[in-house]
Amino acid sequence: MKTKSPEKGIQSIEKSFRKQVQKDQNVKSACLLVHSDTNDIHLNIQEGLSDSNQPVYMASVGKTFTSVLIGMLVEKGKLTYDDHISKYLEDSLIEKLHVFNGNDYSHQIKIKHLLNHTSGLPDNFRPLFEQLLNDPDFYMSPEETITWAKNHQHPIAPPGTKFNYTDTNYHLLGLIIENLTNLPFHEAITQYIYEPLEMMNSSILYDSEPLDKQTTAVADFYANQNKITNYKGYAGIDYAGGGVVSTGEDLLKFMKALTTHHLVKKETLKIMMSDKVKYGVGIDYGYGIMQFKPVPLLMPKKFQVWGHAGATGSYMFYHPALDTYVIGTFNDFAYERKGVKFMLMNVIQRL
Repeated sequence: MKTKSPEKGIQSIEKSFRKQVQKDQNVKSACLLVHSDTNDIHLNIQEGLSDSNQPVYMASVGKTFTSVLIGMLVEKGKLTYDDHISKYLEDSLIEKLHVFNGNDYSHQIKIKHLLNHTSGLPDNFRPLFEQLLNDPDFYMSPEETITWAKNHQHPIAPPGTKFNYTDTNYHLLGLIIENLTNLPFHEAITQYIYEPLEMMNSSILYDSEPLDKQTTAVADFYANQNKITNYKGYAGIDYAGGGVVSTGEDLLKFMKALTTHHLVKKETLKIMMSDKVKYGVGIDYGYGIMQFKPVPLLMPKKFQVWGHAGATGSYMFYHPALDTYVIGTFNDFAYERKGVKFMLMNVIQRL
């Protein structure tokens, strides 16, 4: 399926992007990359960045990286999706992790439950993020964020029965990755993904440096008009739930490798996408992968894309029918929903 007029569509997309950023005084910077080999399209533009190759914080887009790394470990025989997480984590962390209606389900949580957010565990990110905004010096390690959730929150359902999007799941996955690779999470991402794909300008927020030491510092990102770029405690509450810092070109390398089965096998990607649950109207969630599907009157067939979005208005999606990748961010929590809406209505719609 080819676009009718790639040049006209791209010009319209660029104009729409610049207009969106320039009219919103709260948006300090943004970037957009649109690429299609089939349609001979490559647009890489930015507003407010030092250049189009300045790294940006991609928020929950990083969950796809975490899920892919788990898939790679599955293929290496290090674990299976049906394994119980208690097999790979300290007893002290698992103890009373999931007590619901008087029943202890802590030892019934499986790897796959974390990946598609059906563990029933509560979300530790939002309340801890509020603490961070109130105290820039606030810090918790990933283990401490999980313990905090155990002590201050309550599970919402038994494992495998209900969808609940939560960073707690991906914090646990990060710790499992560390235990299986004997590497800190940021080193595992670098060794398994960044280095093989030559993602030279990518890192994990606050925890690692890009392979290219000349890479520009990460662009500022904001929440409630607060510049939180240097809130170091953010690393602990974000962690494997979305710490990826990257560029459009590097993320394109990642998505191309994923869609062409150079990171995980075709069979593994199929499992990651097929074991899905309902995220919202017109959106299913697999293993770290959001999948948009047609809904009469609400979600046109043309919006069938898969990938992930993040709270800063970040997005990284692939459109199979158009063989097109759309990657970008608005670097502001105010765009948590508006980022995806912009991608669908102002990019996909114009292709």
